[in-house]
Amino acid sequence: MIKILIVDDEPDVELLMKQRFRRQLKENEFILFFAKNGIEALDKLSKDSGIRMVISDINMPEMDGLTLLDNIQKEYPEVMAIIVSAYGDMNNIRTAMNRGAFDFVTKPINFEDLTTTINKTLEHIQQLLKAEKNKNKLEGLLYELNVARDIQQSILPKEFISNESIQVQAKMTAAKEIGGDFYDFFWINKEEIGLVIADVSGKGVPAALFMTVSRTLIRSHATKETSPGKCLEKVNVLLEQSNSNNMFVTTFYGILNVKTGRFIYSNGGHNPPILVSSGQISMLPTTKDMALGILPLDRFQENTIELKKNDLLFLYTDGVTEAMNLEDKCFGEVALQAVLKNNVDLSAKNTIEKVEAELKGFTLSAEQSDDITMLAIRYIGG
Repeated sequence: MIKILIVDDEPDVELLMKQRFRRQLKENEFILFFAKNGIEALDKLSKDSGIRMVISDINMPEMDGLTLLDNIQKEYPEVMAIIVSAYGDMNNIRTAMNRGAFDFVTKPINFEDLTTTINKTLEHIQQLLKAEKNKNKLEGLLYELNVARDIQQSILPKEFISNESIQVQAKMTAAKEIGGDFYDFFWINKEEIGLVIADVSGKGVPAALFMTVSRTLIRSHATKETSPGKCLEKVNVLLEQSNSNNMFVTTFYGILNVKTGRFIYSNGGHNPPILVSSGQISMLPTTKDMALGILPLDRFQENTIELKKNDLLFLYTDGVTEAMNLEDKCFGEVALQAVLKNNVDLSAKNTIEKVEAELKGFTLSAEQSDDITMLAIRYIGG
């Protein structure tokens, strides 16, 4: 219910308005308040934030309607003003409209015209109130998404590894406030480290929730299973059983022995990691397994390779190779391999930074369409 302030120094205006709008007042379409000049009007506005419409005469003592309009625009921009002026007084009407009046009516007042003008203004005010409500909801949602983003980022490892045996560095950049990609690494024992990179289908909140569940399950089973394939088998069964939204997660999980260089891995539908060895670039052979969460598969294959000293493993999600520039062209695997081949001696940390810089130079101001996640491992040797 909108509050309307009538500002006029004529003594019979209040009685006349109440009589003319008695039906609207009785049905609570709006509430009327009255002031005799601009000073009284500003006082009422200061005391009642619910007043959203002012209908004001121009010629009044102490403070006229145009001066009142100036003050309303400065102090109460959410209030809609309707100016009442003598018929033919176009100079004042033009001035009032230039100073922010929403509409005007002329004297002698035609109450049918006034009713139409009030209804039009009320409709505009309702639209503004609705927009304000939606804006508040959006701000609340953005706040919650920012909190969710902080929580999501906090569960990803931030303490990276750089010692005499291995360097591990990673970065995840979400396309939205929160994303569905994740990386992980953790010590299984003193000699073996688990390495994970994954990409959940979809984006936003659903993908982030599925990402959190997937990461938690992988971590939980990785501490019990020394086989990457068996770990993914168990995680896949659990995800598929409770996957009512038909989501899935491509997952690469490997275990590296930092003493011997032996690397055992299983690939559930993920991009094959890139191996940089002796200046040569190659893709790790896939195990031809399906993404997790689709079917209740009870077997995931494994491959084993032997890393040599100073070999680099580069794990990534398709947000890297499918990053698009302003011409809708993808960065691509060829460009990614070229960056790695031309920078074979960089540390794991500098490799991530170099690829990120190349991506930024390629995409420029194009909007990021997918999460971008990278995990680099430099095997120094036991």
